[in-house]
Amino acid sequence: MPFPLITDPFFYLVTVPAVLLLGISKSGFGAGFGSLAVPMMALAVTVPEAAVILMPVLFLMDVLGMAAFRKDFDRALLKFLVPCGLVGIGLGALLFKVLSAQIVSAMVGAFTLLFLVQRLVFAPKADSAPPSRWVGAVLTVTSGFTSFIAHAGGPPISAYVIPLRLSPVKYTATMAFFFFVINLSKWVPYAWLGLLDMRNMATSMVLLPIAPVGVWIGVRLARRIGQDLFYKFLYTGMLLTGVKLLWDGLR
Repeated sequence: MPFPLITDPFFYLVTVPAVLLLGISKSGFGAGFGSLAVPMMALAVTVPEAAVILMPVLFLMDVLGMAAFRKDFDRALLKFLVPCGLVGIGLGALLFKVLSAQIVSAMVGAFTLLFLVQRLVFAPKADSAPPSRWVGAVLTVTSGFTSFIAHAGGPPISAYVIPLRLSPVKYTATMAFFFFVINLSKWVPYAWLGLLDMRNMATSMVLLPIAPVGVWIGVRLARRIGQDLFYKFLYTGMLLTGVKLLWDGLR
């Protein structure tokens, strides 16, 4: 019996850059770029396949991210974010077979672009209040939901956390711990939905060595740039992500 593995060269041509982008995004630098991983991989496989193949890769990236920033996360903020994100995971599991990944892509893309318009065209003043807790709860639930459907949880959670004006390192550390819990919680519902199989898991093992490379690049960059430049990269990543996801959802 042949070893179950995706052997299509085009799959790896689009997936290797996708995994590198995901690793860089996981480190906090250029956050938002990671949401491009599933749409890129969907050029070669289905969206559910892409999401499942990335699961072990995400686990390794999350562990590496937490190890790199283990002393820098915002504990109080995580206590608020994690329960809301888990609610979103539950909703994603229940609606996974009802909503197509295309619809979810369009929703996330449109929301991301609207957030950028609000931040850049109607920029808040330096002394303006951060978003309210109920807004944060809605955005974090949305993040958990879109993360379950297409690993696209970055833009919604960023829309809440970016205005809190955390330092680059604290932002990165908090997101690393948040997404570790969120991604870990997907395993059981993915198995319940029958998405886990040997072919996808074997393919993921081949991609695992790429994961530390992307995280390493991102961590080094995140620790060496100023806050203004850091957030410019965040916005650039969100812009590209929003355009790509909206295009995928509407075409």
